[in-house]
Amino acid sequence: MRINLPTWLTLFRVALLPVMVVVFYLPFDGHNIAAAIVFVLAAITDWLDGYLARRMNLTSAFGAFLDPVADKLMVAVTLFLLVQSHPSAGWPGIVMAVTAAIIVGREISVSALREWMAEIGMSATVKVAMIGKLKTVMQMVALVVLIVQHEKEATALRLYHIGEGLLVIAGILTIWSGLYYLRAAWPMLRGDTPKKPTEDDPL
Repeated sequence: MRINLPTWLTLFRVALLPVMVVVFYLPFDGHNIAAAIVFVLAAITDWLDGYLARRMNLTSAFGAFLDPVADKLMVAVTLFLLVQSHPSAGWPGIVMAVTAAIIVGREISVSALREWMAEIGMSATVKVAMIGKLKTVMQMVALVVLIVQHEKEATALRLYHIGEGLLVIAGILTIWSGLYYLRAAWPMLRGDTPKKPTEDDPL
C-alpha cells in the first residue's frame, strides 16, 4: 500500500497526540501553551490533509478511514485531559464532564450510524452538514482556550470559564448536528425500504 501526502499528515496528527499528553503534564513554565501549540498544529493538519486530498486528487481508502478516526481521537484525548485536570469542584466540574461525555458519545454514535448506513448503501444520506462544521470550529476554539488556561491561578480561571462556555455551546451544536444525522437516517432505522440516491436526487 502506497501512503500519499494527505495520509502522512493524518498519521502525523495521530503521532502528535501522545506528544500533547506528555507536554500537558510536564512541570515546566509554559507547558500549557506548548500543549496548546501541539493541539493547534494537529488541527492545522486536519484542515491541510483534506485540502490536499481534494486539490491534488490524492484520496485513498486508508486515508478516508484514518482521517475521521484521527479527528475523534484528538478531541476525545483532549477532553479526557481537561476533565481530569479541571480546576473547579462542584457544578463547573460536573458541567465539563457532562459536556465532554455528550461530545464523545455523539462522535461514537454518529460514527456507528455512518458505518451502518454505508453497509446498506445509504452513506450519501448522512453527509457532513454545515452545522457539523460549525460545531467542529467552536469545539476547537474552546479546547485551545481550555488547554492554555487550565492552570489554577485566578487570572487563568476567568479565561478558563470563557472556554467552558464555548465548550457548552459546542456541546449544544453537537446535539443539534447529531439530531440532523439521526433525522436523515431515521427512515432506514425505522425499517422503511431504503431508496438509494441517484445522480438526479438533490443533495
